Amino acid sequence: MAAWANRHKKIERNVTLLGALSLVVVAIGGIVEIAPLFWIESTVKHVEGVRPYTPLELAGRNIYIREGCYGCHSQMIRPFRDEVERYGHYSLAAESMYDHPFQWGSERTGPDLARVGGRYSDEWHVQHMKNPQSVVPESIMPKYAFLANRNLDTSRLGADLAALRKVGVPYTDEDIAKADEDARTQGFGEGDTAGLARRYPRVQARDFDGDPGRITEMDALVAYLQGLGTQIDFKSASAREATK
Repeated sequence: MAAWANRHKKIERNVTLLGALSLVVVAIGGIVEIAPLFWIESTVKHVEGVRPYTPLELAGRNIYIREGCYGCHSQMIRPFRDEVERYGHYSLAAESMYDHPFQWGSERTGPDLARVGGRYSDEWHVQHMKNPQSVVPESIMPKYAFLANRNLDTSRLGADLAALRKVGVPYTDEDIAKADEDARTQGFGEGDTAGLARRYPRVQARDFDGDPGRITEMDALVAYLQGLGTQIDFKSASAREATK
């Protein structure tokens, strides 16, 4: 014991030796954690219903990020009773598999939005964006009325989809080629809605902001919010199996 104690003291008193040995220990721990990932097909189990964002939803997500909404609203429900009772089923890893970057968030000045889709009407969301205090008097959220006055630029959505495909999102050549058309079809609720639904199951296609004559940034943001948490049917047997 005395011999080992003396060796330990030598290590503690030699900064260079201590640093080198610490690096070795950290490297071994890192290899043990990371190496197995190279021999499994996927670290995230795909859950039935999860799909990439539609071009309009993706545009809305980009606006969500641009305006810093992630700073006050998380999109991750923890597996605790109080969280599940308030927000719904706890978040699954598969729900964020196509998010670049993910929107889990680190704090909640406002409520979690992981399951906000379908919880409120389009009109509620529009009014909430224009004047948050009119629907939630105690809200400290700033006004985003300007989104309803800005026409959405859909010309670069194809490039956005192509960029995401490079990092693993399974957009097809058809998805990319029809990105502009799909955004307009979803935002107006008219056109090749059958083709849109084939490419993006469970898609919601309609006028979202109450201004049917054009597609605005408000349309895109509301479309994005209305889709959050709606892709997975947690009552289905497949979803129950995935959460075991």
